[in-house]
Amino acid sequence: MVPSILFEIMLIGLLGIGAQWAAWRYRIPAIVVMSVTGLLVGPILGFINPEEDFGNLYNPIISVAVAIILFEGSLNLNFKELRGLGKPVFRISTIGAFIAWILGSLTAHYIAGLSWPVAFVIGGLFIVTGPTVIMPLLRQSKLKPRPAKILKWEGIIVDPIGALLAVFAFEIIAYLTAENPNGAALVLFFVGSVFAGIFGWLCGRGIGWMFETGHIPEFLKSPAVFVVVILCFTIPDEFMHETGLLSVTAMGITLANMGISSVADMRHFKENVSILLISAIFIMLTASLKMDTLLQIFSPNIIGYVLLMMFAVRPLSIFLSTIKTDLSLNEKALVGWIAPRGIVALTVSSYFASILTDAGYEDASILTTLTFGLVIFTVIAHGFSIRGLAKKLHLSMEGRPGTLIVGSNPFTVELAKSLRKARVPIIIVDSSWEKLRYARKEGVPFYHGEMLSEQTEYNLDTIPYEYIIAATDFHSYNALVCTTFMPEYGRTNVFKISPFRQIDSSSSDIVSKIGGRILFKEKMALDDLNEKINNGYIFRQTTITQQYSYKQYVEEKDDATVFLYVIKPSGQIRFYAEDTKAIPGAGDIIVSLTPPNKEIKKIQAKLENQRSNGTNNGTKE
Repeated sequence: MVPSILFEIMLIGLLGIGAQWAAWRYRIPAIVVMSVTGLLVGPILGFINPEEDFGNLYNPIISVAVAIILFEGSLNLNFKELRGLGKPVFRISTIGAFIAWILGSLTAHYIAGLSWPVAFVIGGLFIVTGPTVIMPLLRQSKLKPRPAKILKWEGIIVDPIGALLAVFAFEIIAYLTAENPNGAALVLFFVGSVFAGIFGWLCGRGIGWMFETGHIPEFLKSPAVFVVVILCFTIPDEFMHETGLLSVTAMGITLANMGISSVADMRHFKENVSILLISAIFIMLTASLKMDTLLQIFSPNIIGYVLLMMFAVRPLSIFLSTIKTDLSLNEKALVGWIAPRGIVALTVSSYFASILTDAGYEDASILTTLTFGLVIFTVIAHGFSIRGLAKKLHLSMEGRPGTLIVGSNPFTVELAKSLRKARVPIIIVDSSWEKLRYARKEGVPFYHGEMLSEQTEYNLDTIPYEYIIAATDFHSYNALVCTTFMPEYGRTNVFKISPFRQIDSSSSDIVSKIGGRILFKEKMALDDLNEKINNGYIFRQTTITQQYSYKQYVEEKDDATVFLYVIKPSGQIRFYAEDTKAIPGAGDIIVSLTPPNKEIKKIQAKLENQRSNGTNNGTKE
């Protein structure tokens, strides 16, 4: 056991983030690594048991964390995303959820051996997927926009619906089995659900109005939202258990669709907090399990139940609910397979296990085992299969990471052509149709629109592109583009052309310290690059080998050469930036902007060599 609660909190955070890093480093599903880590330090090795150690604080900590995670996920649910997807999402979240409830309940009764009341409670709960498991999978799988949006919307919307279905089933059971049935409890449930939805909407509108009118200063916006989220969850949940999830979801969707600019800034911050919470909560939940629970998972009735839920109930509910929609067969197959269960299923099932057992349903004692069996099997199966299945169904954005270039001019067009020659997906974005003539003339893919506008966000598919280069004539705008997209793409993948040539020294300090990394050379401004293109500079590829080292290449190159990027043997692109320290090795291809005189010299040397050979041949004759 750990020496103190403080040490245990530190250990949980360290293990959670460590698991996330290991998953990123070795390309393993994060939820799998977190689950295994929690099992190792908990029931297997016995280092920690958060449920016992935290005592009465354990459940409130889990509940508040789930509320924040669900709210952060719902902040991404803008109705504009539903263009062309409204019907499938609505069908899956309503008809599909109902079919999954009925089929899941039948499976729980006939296969898992649960009584009808317990089966219908757990059948309602198990329709959930949720952002805690769906979001990490979507980050790693690189799905095409349509299936990714469907899975995201379903996961966040159905999360509170599943919890409410479980509560509804329990209330129905309590009503039907009572000696003196009283419909007041059922009425209270519906009133509580309606109240939760309205309360969440009011919280969203209220905090949004205060943001828009300036009643909350910038430095208090994120703390204020956190407090309101906890308020929004707690008040309805005290009134009717599990309605708090519906309330925070309604609040998040309301804020997401109010068009408030500061919500985007908060979204990035809350996404970071959610990753921390997901990591910690997964460690806590899995570490709190008992060894008996783990061993019971492998009983035939639980394995049979889990397999039917994965291979029959889920696919049937998706295929039946999406009849006469525009979803392709491949999209139905992928969505019908991917349904990992996560934190909400684990936390709510433990709650119902206790109250159903107290109500006299002895078979409810296996609910925790059944839930964890479904969670662990779906997390592993779906986590490891989503990428391969998406690729086979042609629903993944496979291939080399692409580059999105903001600004159309002679240099960026030639850069795009060189990247396309290296089979790298590229696109040039510019709001000026006149400047896009360079891209149109050379046949380079382009998008006409303002990169920072909301319309572009929904019309331009940015999934294939992992790098952004801001290279317009306005250096402040370049910095703004980089600052905007840095939270999404990461600092190492966002670049701007050096501004130092065209702006004065006082503003150069400001622009250089915000936005992305300065591309190529620090003193190589966009005007310099365009001038080189106009003077006939060419893009040249040079392969580094064991015989021709990088050091030799640097010694022989022309002083006017500009290093642009390196193509690794794996196909990855590494752009030269102000802080680039890595030295290319054997097998790497360096792409540079080379003076034309070097090519002329090479041609002259070749001609002289041919003449020399011809002279020697003539002498021999």
